[in-house]
Amino acid sequence: MNRFRFAVQASAGAKSADEWSELANKAEELGFSTLFVPDHLDDGQLSPIVAMTAAAMSTTTLKVGSLVFNNDYRHPVLLAREMATLDVLSGGRLEVGIGAGWKRTDYDQTGIEYDKPGARIARLGESIEIITSLLKNGTSSFSGSYYSTKGAVGLPTPVSPGGPTLIIGGGGRKILSLAARYADIVGINPSLAAGEIGEDLINSVSPERFDERVAWVREAAQDRFESIELQCLTFIVSVVEDRHSWLNQVGPQFGLNAEQILEVPIVLVGTEDQIVATLIERRERFGLSYWVIHQHEMDDFAPVVRKLSGR
Repeated sequence: MNRFRFAVQASAGAKSADEWSELANKAEELGFSTLFVPDHLDDGQLSPIVAMTAAAMSTTTLKVGSLVFNNDYRHPVLLAREMATLDVLSGGRLEVGIGAGWKRTDYDQTGIEYDKPGARIARLGESIEIITSLLKNGTSSFSGSYYSTKGAVGLPTPVSPGGPTLIIGGGGRKILSLAARYADIVGINPSLAAGEIGEDLINSVSPERFDERVAWVREAAQDRFESIELQCLTFIVSVVEDRHSWLNQVGPQFGLNAEQILEVPIVLVGTEDQIVATLIERRERFGLSYWVIHQHEMDDFAPVVRKLSGR
């Protein structure tokens, strides 16, 4: 099994350079592996490429990454160039997460066509072929339904052998099969096909659905499955002494009781030791070893990181 790693998702952004640098340094000091920046338009978040660069410049060992870039915002040749540059400037401390786009309000704001999931995933697949060729081979000549390149040059050359680490995640079979073929890290997520966080997501978070998603990845990855790191972005994390009382307050929002919600993989609630035990159980069942929490949970979750990092 892969060793445990933990990351922070910086969804709230920052109001100054000093505040952002302080967040990055705290994540590094607390033992988190990576600071991730999302790519949505209406949540007060910093723009990811600039924020990732600033975080890398403020730290020495912390990895920085996107979780995840919306493929529809950027041409793959230009994104590959930006990521190669950041890989060089960070000394290889970069994890590139990219997805097909899911949040309908992002598309509404920009006027970008909100295509059906199959089209967005197909477009992402072409983009990934171009990006990986540029970062690994230094060139791309590609002709597809959505993109074409002719002798595109992949410069600067990344310092990471084969290019920076690639993350692709999702909750459906098509996207997870694509991830299994290309990604170094595969995020096992709930379904976001509805374009919003609502009933469809809640209906897709059972342990059995996560078993199914891991099986899709294993089937599509074939021989490379053992080299893939499986990641989970949590939705609810709380370090508390009495988790049943806490969950009895939260559970009704999901239509679940405390015992049921404790089984949901994207929920981590309990004492430090209870959460440690839960994470070990979920690694054994699902293979999930790379866990992402949110920035406001960093301090409370740090003892869990100390107990499990490297194990």
